[in-house]
Amino acid sequence: MKTFITDDFLLYNDTAKELYHNTAKNLPIIDYHNHLNQHEILQDKNYANLAEVWLGGDHYKWRALRANGISEDYITGNKSDYEKFLAWAKTVPNTIGNPLYHWTHLELLRYFDIDELLNEDSAAAIWEEANKKLASPELSTRSLLKNKNVEFVGTTDDPTDDLASHQKLAKENIGMTVSPSFRPDKGLSIENEDFKAWVEKLEQASQTTIENYRAFLDALANRVDYFDENGCKSSDHGINVMFYEPATENEVAAIFHKRLNGEALSEKEVEQFKTYTLVTLGELYADKGWVMQLHINPLRNNSTRRFQLIGPDSGFDSIGDRLLGNKLSGLLDAMDIKDKLPKTILYSLNSRDNNVLAAMAGNFQSDEIPGKVQFGTAWWFNDTIDGMEDQMKTLANIGLISNFVGMLTDSRSFLSFPRHEYFRRILCNLLGTWVEQGKAPKDMALLETYVKNICYENAKRYFGI
Repeated sequence: MKTFITDDFLLYNDTAKELYHNTAKNLPIIDYHNHLNQHEILQDKNYANLAEVWLGGDHYKWRALRANGISEDYITGNKSDYEKFLAWAKTVPNTIGNPLYHWTHLELLRYFDIDELLNEDSAAAIWEEANKKLASPELSTRSLLKNKNVEFVGTTDDPTDDLASHQKLAKENIGMTVSPSFRPDKGLSIENEDFKAWVEKLEQASQTTIENYRAFLDALANRVDYFDENGCKSSDHGINVMFYEPATENEVAAIFHKRLNGEALSEKEVEQFKTYTLVTLGELYADKGWVMQLHINPLRNNSTRRFQLIGPDSGFDSIGDRLLGNKLSGLLDAMDIKDKLPKTILYSLNSRDNNVLAAMAGNFQSDEIPGKVQFGTAWWFNDTIDGMEDQMKTLANIGLISNFVGMLTDSRSFLSFPRHEYFRRILCNLLGTWVEQGKAPKDMALLETYVKNICYENAKRYFGI
């Protein structure tokens, strides 16, 4: 059976259709935050089959499979790739209302020209046709990116990474920029068991000896310099619970010393360490002109049993509900008071925080950088039609949607880029609806400028691409 993906999918008025087809549709993509594997881009890898490229590491799909009563053997277990694909085909018809239903069929259509609903009956033919195309150079990793007109890819990288693949990609001039992003979560998580082991890795990467906190900060600064030399445009921080607890460097140095000696730390001491370290890093980012991204309020590894069996990032994270306003204000102000607050994007996994973040962004704007502090796009569980509309309406109500830097995939899959198309259709329909309702003028030149900026130009300027 043919799919429901028409040319005017999600476009419910004439203004929306005109904006999408004339302006949004063919703009290049800047995907400034994702978890793609840069080594696979360097190899220009061809995937063995549809399950490998589609289901491997995709915790969105894994959660849907589990919700459909599918055994873990068919998700992260030892069943064959074809058996895992059949389990997904069996699940897809049950996902109507979930963005996975739209994404699945958009990806089949846009990459494989398969305009059929995926289900148990169509699975075998779709598997055969998609796999045949995946074996061709037209669907290698680089071709998958070029297919969607991707201009910039911002990967996620630990400060101890050597960035060798990024260096080789830069030399090859592959027709797009693959840029590292600085993700120092392990360096801030002083409470974690593996913190000391990570400090040792930092010593090796920075070629220094870290015997005290000042040496630790110097080593981090060394890696910031190294990432900057290798084209880094931004940092990224996963913050499960928002923190802000002021302390002097001497106090934090004593906390660091205690941890290296194996002594237990109080919650306050942990928060003091994180605060001072992130403020110091933020000042370094500001000096480099980087963007600082704060991803706040996930509740991770909820199922202890499954975490012990499978490990992290496997689909057992959900939405946190800790309040963040006061501490976020303190953290940003600690950098801003020195005029060292970098360009910053604020995301929360809890949509309850949308008004808080949109309002917070307005406290720390700049007369030199439009939209210096951003209320970031709908993230993870909010990456739905309702979630994206709510985020954009909140931003428009409280700030300036015209300066919004738009969409990102936050994905591990090279087939995820139709999510930009999804976002662009939703944006155009929202603007068109405002026109139809008499809330905005049908000034097509003005509206086209909004679309072009939100989908492409704003991010290009903001990240200095």
